[in-house]
Amino acid sequence: MSNIKPRGRPDFILLILTILLVGFGLIMVFSASSTLAVYKHQEAMFYIYRQGLFAAIGLFLMLFLMGIPFIRWKKIAPILLLFTLILLILVLIIGTSVNGAKRWIVLGSFNLQPSEWAKLSLILYLAALISNKGERIRDFKKGLLPILVVAGIVILLVMLQPDFGTMSLICIITLSCMIVGGANLRHILLLGLGALPFLTFMAISKSYRIQRLTSFLNPLADPSNTGYQVLQSFMALGHGGLTGTGLGGSVQKLQYLPEAHTDFIFAIIGEEFGFTGSSLFIVLFFWLLSRGFLIALKSKDLFGLIAGMGIVIMIFTQFALNAGAVVGILPVTGVPLPFISYGGSALLTNMAAVGLLLSISRQNNRLLAEQQL
Repeated sequence: MSNIKPRGRPDFILLILTILLVGFGLIMVFSASSTLAVYKHQEAMFYIYRQGLFAAIGLFLMLFLMGIPFIRWKKIAPILLLFTLILLILVLIIGTSVNGAKRWIVLGSFNLQPSEWAKLSLILYLAALISNKGERIRDFKKGLLPILVVAGIVILLVMLQPDFGTMSLICIITLSCMIVGGANLRHILLLGLGALPFLTFMAISKSYRIQRLTSFLNPLADPSNTGYQVLQSFMALGHGGLTGTGLGGSVQKLQYLPEAHTDFIFAIIGEEFGFTGSSLFIVLFFWLLSRGFLIALKSKDLFGLIAGMGIVIMIFTQFALNAGAVVGILPVTGVPLPFISYGGSALLTNMAAVGLLLSISRQNNRLLAEQQL
């Protein structure tokens, strides 16, 4: 019998699907942003150059993380979370304020958004913490309370920015990791009921959040102000019809639809590719999610299972919040469309997350190959 341990093959379908989505995202960012880029920067390629650079870095990062044995992140997770907490504190001190929110640290001509990395580092930390606890996770004081304290610190720092969309996403991620880790469902239910008043307060504590909620419920109530963005999104989707206007044929991107290349890029996809193209995009996206889901389920250790499921839930929730806002079934939260929306921090985080999933897949396949020797 050979002493050479098999290295483990990555899930090439997941890898190819990610590259396809990122490539499609680059095409859509250029299509949605070229007019705005000319107006603001006198250069049609301004946004696509920057997004292309982040995509190249993201590809390298994804392949690099894919090559690192996943189990090593269990020891590194606390250091990553500590570094993230430092960045979240720094952004409150030296961060750039845009529309009343401090979410970015300026690094030359680029902006770093620590809250994006907070999601991924928290997933790894929670996976390590929960897997180390084992059956103690079912005890509230010894199991759940330490998890809630750590997650609560991250949530508080994100809330102070403020970033209600990311804060909600982190709450969902934390809840999901605890459930996958085997926490007592009665404790989870009580926590959810206890958090409901807090989340309600957060949703109505600022006038702009109340406006977002009311515009979501009835955008026609204020069509020129709070409901304007959603109504313009509806017009884009309606204009696209069944087959779309064709790549580059969007009218709404001509500065009618705000944030056309970021939060509302899905509306431009619907306008240029229609219902048919949008449906194919959704199928492709859910194919990627299904591959990640299967990889997580096949993991032989609890750390890989929790981390993998946390990553899949993170990507799915981002997609649901973004697409739901575009089609008017959820309030606008400012959460970008994964792999597609313009934004370097979000793209790097999601590609790094896929790199970790690919690392889990290699670990799964390595163990399977060893069993067959």
